[in-house]
Amino acid sequence: MRFMMLMIPKGYETAAPGSMPEDKGRVESMMKYNEALQRAGVLLALDGLHPPSMGARISFSRGRPKVTDGPFPEAKEVLGGYWVIDVKSRDEAIEWAKRCPASDEETIEVRQVQELEDWSDEIKPILEESSIERWAKKGE
Repeated sequence: MRFMMLMIPKGYETAAPGSMPEDKGRVESMMKYNEALQRAGVLLALDGLHPPSMGARISFSRGRPKVTDGPFPEAKEVLGGYWVIDVKSRDEAIEWAKRCPASDEETIEVRQVQELEDWSDEIKPILEESSIERWAKKGE
């Protein structure tokens, strides 16, 4: 089962463009955690994200896209980064999230990735025929 662990750092919604972690000790502890995920064979992907002030949101009204550049004043929580892990259960994903050396100002949300077997029998054929589904299977 694949899960995303989403890092939600408080205050990141107002971070200046180009803001990067500067605390060497915190960066080192996070790298050790990432290496532990890798050594355990559960890590599929991970990345940190630049602050929303460098991003854009595309909303749709009546099929027309509207681009809004960051920052986004209405945002209360934003992503600072993510991990994708492959584990046997939701409980195991939660246990990995609990091991993260996060600070008091950070929250990790754990979300299961939708798999083909999660869909109804009516929808599965559409997904199986999709070139995207074939592309996703290359990583297995």
